[in-house]
Amino acid sequence: MLNQLIKSMDHGVLLDMFYIDKNGAVSKRRIKVIQVGEVSFRAYCHLRKSNRTFNIDNVLAIVPVIRKERDVV
Repeated sequence: MLNQLIKSMDHGVLLDMFYIDKNGAVSKRRIKVIQVGEVSFRAYCHLRKSNRTFNIDNVLAIVPVIRKERDVV
């Protein structure tokens, strides 16, 4: 997971992420990773329209957004 986050940051790739918050609620976010640390990372969240900090352990799945889909959305 950490390597995928670093690669997406280096290449500027958007990611779709499924994330579980501290209350157990699952959400789908479209993010652009800004900074990656050992236990958390900062990303621009298109859902909240702001920079957010996410705990790496709370990420359920991340998938790169393919170019064709990005142009449609």
